[in-house]
Amino acid sequence: MKLLISICFLLAIKIAASQNLPVPVTHQEMSTVDITDPKTLAALITKNDTTDRQKVRSIFTWVTDNIEYNVRAFQYNSRYDYKNYLLEENEDSTAPLKPLNERVSEIVLKRRTAVCDGYSRLFKTLCDYALVRCEIITGYGRTNINRIGAQFVSNHKWNAVFIDSSWHLLDATWASGYINYRNDFERAYNSHYFLTPPDEFIQDHYPEDLRWTLLSNIPLLKEFYSTPFKTTAFNRNYIASFKPSSGIINAAIGDSVVIEMETNRYKKNLWVIDIPFVDSNTIFVLQCCGVTLPANTIHGNKISVVYHVASEKTEWLNIIYDDELIMRYKLNIIKPAPTPGNNHTSGYK
Repeated sequence: MKLLISICFLLAIKIAASQNLPVPVTHQEMSTVDITDPKTLAALITKNDTTDRQKVRSIFTWVTDNIEYNVRAFQYNSRYDYKNYLLEENEDSTAPLKPLNERVSEIVLKRRTAVCDGYSRLFKTLCDYALVRCEIITGYGRTNINRIGAQFVSNHKWNAVFIDSSWHLLDATWASGYINYRNDFERAYNSHYFLTPPDEFIQDHYPEDLRWTLLSNIPLLKEFYSTPFKTTAFNRNYIASFKPSSGIINAAIGDSVVIEMETNRYKKNLWVIDIPFVDSNTIFVLQCCGVTLPANTIHGNKISVVYHVASEKTEWLNIIYDDELIMRYKLNIIKPAPTPGNNHTSGYK
């Protein structure tokens, strides 16, 4: 009798213990689980994956399946020339808070809605916890609502992941669905924006840092014919006007190009970097190496700088204001006509 009681007691303990064990979560169940911790979510999403490519696909699929585009936030912010459209939450580096990506990810997981900022930060955070290298890319996203001209400005964010020994591009926001004619979000997975070939991705994604085109020969977007490309720093500096107005500058070797802009900012410091790949590190290094900044001409709120065309290999003019990249022009070098009796155009008059 004592033996029977002991057996029953042990069975009861075993059953009770088994009820407290974690229940495996299937992909279907995962979409309804109320998880707001990105670390926990990343572990669940990728628990059966053995390669980085599998992890990226699982994370991308979960985000596009479960996060809804915040149409109301997009419509509100787009009324203000995209000045606040990119950000899910403003960063305050002085506050004793978690890193911005972590905070935004938790907000998105709680609301289950986001704009491009939230999609890209959540995707990166989940990749970080899954030990996959991932970057957030800021730039211009060409959509059917963009008007060629003033809207050629950074208005979108997406991601790049390092898998199979190389970088790849993807956009969880655009892959998740679209805004229909009633201005409602329509969930519809678009596989085109998962690990898209760079030569196709550039057709509607133009990054502030040209390195993230992942292309050796960067094509000229048609938007440049109307206006130069403007980064997020352009809006921060309250620039009222600029010249040249076209984004393509035609000039010959030896020509002088005048770049002018108008702003009521107190600090005035305008210069040009004529190498293709420019970011904050590039600007910092150039200044540290003793590069002499060109003289500026200031008249009231207008500031101008003269750039001298010296090489036929120059393709891009990056306009720097107060140590930030604000605009980019495409430089088209005009070659002189061949002299009489010459069949080639390699020389210059």
